[in-house]
Amino acid sequence: MAFKLPELPYAYDALAPYMSAETLEFHHDKHHNAYVTKGNELAEAAGMADLSLEEIVKKSYGSNAPLFNNAGQHYNHVHFWNWMKKDGGGNKLPGKLQASIDSDLGGFDKFRSDFVAAGVGQFGSGWAWVVVKDGKLEITKTPNGENPLVHGAMPILGVDVWEHSYYIDYRNARPKYLEAFVDNMINWEYVEKMYEEATK
Repeated sequence: MAFKLPELPYAYDALAPYMSAETLEFHHDKHHNAYVTKGNELAEAAGMADLSLEEIVKKSYGSNAPLFNNAGQHYNHVHFWNWMKKDGGGNKLPGKLQASIDSDLGGFDKFRSDFVAAGVGQFGSGWAWVVVKDGKLEITKTPNGENPLVHGAMPILGVDVWEHSYYIDYRNARPKYLEAFVDNMINWEYVEKMYEEATK
């Protein structure tokens, strides 16, 4: 089995009121689980079940769309759950990360508005990201299950803007969801961990 559904790193109600237990139950137990189940079937059929998740994502890009979509979404969600925590968010960042956001993204306030704008501006389903590319931070967005790995970048923060991520709690108010994500949910320690791995 190439893919396995991870346990959530917190209780279903830990992110309330910004993300409800109902949203997390549907999103993790139904949507993410479906990517895992389908991804395993497709990876097996493609002879890629023994590869790492990152390798499957990169190898299936442009050659096996159904596998790529499910593998990409699995990769994205494995990290998405860890990019959030109870009492997260806000502008108190670890020092090195803060310095890079200042130098590469114009400071926290500009990062916040540009990141929210990227998520709002992603037409339809997709993701908004902070990535490390060529040693610098960038804000980007991708459609559907696509992620920055296939564009030579390493994601260190991502937010899911598929409707199943926010519709129960925010209806069509995607900007409010994205603002709540930055202000109240980001696990900056996990972002820092991924940043350190990406800049080794």
